[in-house]
Amino acid sequence: MKIFEALRNDHEKQRALIKLLLDTTGNSAVRAEYYQQLKVELETHAVAEERYFYAPLMQLDSTIDLSRHGVAEHHQIDKFIAELDALEMSSPQWLLTFKKLAHKVDHHLEEEEQEFFQQAGKAFSEQEKQKLASDYLVEMSS
Repeated sequence: MKIFEALRNDHEKQRALIKLLLDTTGNSAVRAEYYQQLKVELETHAVAEERYFYAPLMQLDSTIDLSRHGVAEHHQIDKFIAELDALEMSSPQWLLTFKKLAHKVDHHLEEEEQEFFQQAGKAFSEQEKQKLASDYLVEMSS
């Protein structure tokens, strides 16, 4: 497996959780459960992705700006999560903020898959792509 497939698999989990959350209402147990799962998924994914995708890209002149942009978007996602944590799940503001988070995550994942992966594919050797995937998967499972 290469790093792109490993990341894409987690992106699909994030998309699925967002879709499930958008179908929930109020301060329900199911909303709280899906939100907690999404938070953990986004946070662990961001840490591992920054370590095993963005950090190696920052070492290269051709991809440093790209990787900085990706990390900056992770920080924006963190801010939305902090806002959501401070709100009552049953409030209209929570849903509005969640929709902003969903939009930001969707934008970020699309950008990675459509642009970042292509540039990284040229920058990394086949062996590097496999090693990064292996290291990423170990981190995600710990």
